Amino acid sequence: MWDDWFWLTKRVSDEPSMPTSAQVGAAAAGLATHSGEAHGGGSRGRLNWLRAGVLGATDGIVSVAGIVLGVAGATSARGSIFTAGLAGLVAGGVSMALGEYVSVSSQRDSEAAQLAQERRELSETPEQELAELTALYMAKGLTLATAKQVAVELTDHDAFAAHVDAELGIDPEELANPLQAAAASALAFTVGALLPLLAILLPPRAWRIPVTFGIVLIALGVAGAVGARIGGSGVKRAVFRVLIGGAAGLALTYGIGHLFGTAVS
Repeated sequence: MWDDWFWLTKRVSDEPSMPTSAQVGAAAAGLATHSGEAHGGGSRGRLNWLRAGVLGATDGIVSVAGIVLGVAGATSARGSIFTAGLAGLVAGGVSMALGEYVSVSSQRDSEAAQLAQERRELSETPEQELAELTALYMAKGLTLATAKQVAVELTDHDAFAAHVDAELGIDPEELANPLQAAAASALAFTVGALLPLLAILLPPRAWRIPVTFGIVLIALGVAGAVGARIGGSGVKRAVFRVLIGGAAGLALTYGIGHLFGTAVS
């Protein structure tokens, strides 16, 4: 009796659980299918934007902090420090925006060309495309029969979406916007750059360097922690890395400014 009960419960437990209608709807919308999980196209896009924002802000903090501390090492004139810091902020923001615009435009053009080619191939050689989709699912571990069934059903549902997902990994509805990317990158850099600029201009002369060092390192630690959280990595290690690198960079730029500024003047 106990043996029968054991095999009965084992057979029931071995059967795969079926998704609920809510899970199917969430998966179709690109949302999390269970608590504590964030995946799908929409969430990936948001995470990429957050990462880009954190990196842009970090770049602004480090770049402008290095400039103003380097100048402060050579002179205590507030006007010279402000001019150098403002120039670094504007130049860095423009450079970030231009670089991001060119990069994202190239990526978008490439993706658009791939999508156009896939539409053309589906129109001209549908049988070959079906065989290609079947092969892609077989390469993922499905048997020929299962892979062909999946390919046929997905093709009947939306052939274009099935192929661009399996072959290209592109969501046609979420192509990157170059102008939006450029604006976001420039804004993140500017926000980060304002912090060291204000930190060195507002305190009294005797406190400028230590206050700027402290505020910049705190900001870098926060940025490192946020970046680690977004990426799902260890926070302590990320914060330690960014603090060590930031402190070394700030000390180096201040030392160079102090050494060469005094020597040249």
